[in-house]
Amino acid sequence: MAAVSIQIPAFDDLSGNWLCLDFTHTLTERYSPQPQDLLNSYSDLVAWGSYERLLTDEEAQQLLREANNHPEEASATQERALELRETIYRVFYTLSEGSSPEQSDLALLNERLAEAMSHACLVPDGGAFRWDWATNEQAFDRILWLVARSAADLLTSEKLHDVRACAADDCKWLFLDASKNHSRRWCDMQTCGNQAKARRHSSRKKDVGAKA
Repeated sequence: MAAVSIQIPAFDDLSGNWLCLDFTHTLTERYSPQPQDLLNSYSDLVAWGSYERLLTDEEAQQLLREANNHPEEASATQERALELRETIYRVFYTLSEGSSPEQSDLALLNERLAEAMSHACLVPDGGAFRWDWATNEQAFDRILWLVARSAADLLTSEKLHDVRACAADDCKWLFLDASKNHSRRWCDMQTCGNQAKARRHSSRKKDVGAKA
């Protein structure tokens, strides 16, 4: 089987700075007339997991082999991935707008978190302990466990109040605002920010022309 590869535009420079927020970015141009979904198959999910270094190459290849042998189970996992992604987006977008998430979304997220944590265990790490995952490498949902745990970690973190949605109407990507005065508006100034500046400039020119 061919090696896993992934092509996601600008993800090196356009991260949400938190795993679960990055996961929501697998639907790009969310509010545009033609949004682009980058998770169209289970292999896409594995590729994203590899990109985020949630899987080793060997683990990714093993999951793809298992998916090839059990296509219905792999397809069901991909559907759960989309459901989790959209739930996470709604929860954090709603919070970024100063509102409370729907109880149904929190219930689903709690359900996925409970499933994830049923596979978690504490292991010695030097003089302390750390979380690890007690599972075999063929578990189809293992990427989703990490995403669900990431969402829970952010929801219980002081950084929750730094979650922002890009101000561009056709974007609304989620990110952590790490700017000094917490005034960042765009997911990326080079894309959405510059486009907004160009639109404002064009609008001012039209206003001047209309008054002339």
